[in-house]
Amino acid sequence: MSHGGERNREIAEGNLILLGEVGSTLHGINVAEQDDLDLMGVCVEPKSCVMGLERFEQYIWRTQPEGVRSGPGDIDKTIYSLRKWVRLAAAGNPTVLILGFAPANKVHYSTPEGAHLMRNMDLFASKQAAGKFIGYCNSQLEQLRGTVARRHTNRPELIEKYGYDVKFGAHAVRLGVQGIEFLTTGRISLPMPEPWRSTLVSMRTGGISYAECCVMIDEQLDKLRAIEKTADLPDRPDSAVIDRFLIKMHESWWNR
Repeated sequence: MSHGGERNREIAEGNLILLGEVGSTLHGINVAEQDDLDLMGVCVEPKSCVMGLERFEQYIWRTQPEGVRSGPGDIDKTIYSLRKWVRLAAAGNPTVLILGFAPANKVHYSTPEGAHLMRNMDLFASKQAAGKFIGYCNSQLEQLRGTVARRHTNRPELIEKYGYDVKFGAHAVRLGVQGIEFLTTGRISLPMPEPWRSTLVSMRTGGISYAECCVMIDEQLDKLRAIEKTADLPDRPDSAVIDRFLIKMHESWWNR
């Protein structure tokens, strides 16, 4: 089921430069009976959307209808305009950043522009990402603990089987680990390196208790907050450099 209309689909798919996996299958912590396939793409908007009245920011396609939770075997695909994707990446959005570090076997489609984007992920490395990783990690933790309105409504079957939503727990820990790596190196290793990969798969299959999970999340958050102050990265990305990068990317695509 698509969200955004036929014209948005035409723009997204007709100008696609990059499409890859971004969910648990990319991180290497997927569990067959729990996960769908999450795909993210980037497209270069046509001139009519940049210099004309037409507007495009993203296109969403799902095998399930609106309001129905995806399950094993389902596909969720989101294709962003290059400008929106870059804005999110420059702000340090963890969900968006990981696409740029996907290994070749998780990239489903790429043009020379898409490959160029992935080679220039250093443009988006800054201390600004710390707050985003902390925020996303805390969001998973709040849903795990049931301290937000969506109290245990997403995956009641996991709570019944394991005593807590192990998927929220694993992704909270993952965000902490990856945030620390990004702030330290400007990179994110994918799939997740050992021993974290095996640890999180164990968590998702009931091998780690709720109490142990919460301790692990708190430890990662403490490390993230500490490294936010000491990271050897600029306070924020260089907007002038990113502007030049975007202009060249659009010109390259339009001049084809």
